[in-house]
Amino acid sequence: MIGVQSSARRLALAALLLTYLSGTTPAQEWARKMFPVTSHNFGTVAKGSKTEYRFVLRNLYEEDLHVVGVRTSCGCTSPSITARDLKTHETAEVVATFNTRTFLGQHGATLTVTFDRPFSAEVQLRVAGNIRGDVTFDPPFVDLGTVDLGKGAERQVRVTHIGSTPWDIKDVRSANANFEVSLSSAARSGSKTVYDLTTRLKPTAPAGYIKGQLILVTNDPRATQIPMDVEGRVVAEVTVSPQLLALGTVPAGDTVTKNIVIRATREFKITGVFCSDGCLTCEPKTTAARVHILPVTFQAGEAAGKVERELRIATDLGEGAVPVVTVQAEIEQAGGGAATPPADRAASLQPAR
Repeated sequence: MIGVQSSARRLALAALLLTYLSGTTPAQEWARKMFPVTSHNFGTVAKGSKTEYRFVLRNLYEEDLHVVGVRTSCGCTSPSITARDLKTHETAEVVATFNTRTFLGQHGATLTVTFDRPFSAEVQLRVAGNIRGDVTFDPPFVDLGTVDLGKGAERQVRVTHIGSTPWDIKDVRSANANFEVSLSSAARSGSKTVYDLTTRLKPTAPAGYIKGQLILVTNDPRATQIPMDVEGRVVAEVTVSPQLLALGTVPAGDTVTKNIVIRATREFKITGVFCSDGCLTCEPKTTAARVHILPVTFQAGEAAGKVERELRIATDLGEGAVPVVTVQAEIEQAGGGAATPPADRAASLQPAR
């Protein structure tokens, strides 16, 4: 039976390759479907401001994925990628950074993401925006840095406009309820107008990464709204990443190991881990540190189907100090079927579980 399935897989791959080479199938479509968003408009932004957009890439397929690289059609945008090798359900981000320090005016770029596994393909991502030379931010964005949970934070940015036409900031808006913003009165000198904008992060802000924007509403009809990025990270005494550990498909009886990262605001030791049936194991960390990388091993049972377990981590910080980690896996019976080539599966792709 295994030999028949292997032969069938080889025939399917050969047929797919023949169709790919003949140009009768949308060969790039399987790759494009891994990007929920493929274009972004930055709008009008200030000169020197930190302006970037992150295109999310998610491997929807059983095969491992490899990104060869990302290139840009214009020096106005610099691309990078957070990870090049992705297993099933893993994600990466293609980061498009608008070069607001060296370019002015309306610009756009096409970012081409190239794959060589499981098949060769290219996906094009597009960005555009207008960089104003008469408005600057100092510093270029609101950098909240790392903030302890419950403490809050405050940062100030100076907004400067240079021009002969009177310029006013009428309002500052944000969709994030954890921000409070205040604006100084305008200081005018000749053709220069200066505002000091103060952003406060409320002490009630939850733990996690902060990635948001303030929208400056001005009286300028050419650009009534100018965005300002806000970034930071609120950390609890102990954080776990990821808190949902997706192991993907595991053959019955096999084991798979993945890392979780545990951080604290002071040094600590990991004294043990616990789950309901012992299918999750790892070695204690007896050397005190603020950051521990913990390899967690899952032992698959013989019954096929979806498995979800809670992993509880004990430390010398006290009971319940570490958030519970949820571990998910799909157990597959041995010889349960060959993986389907991505381009064949893309037409009937189901959301990842």
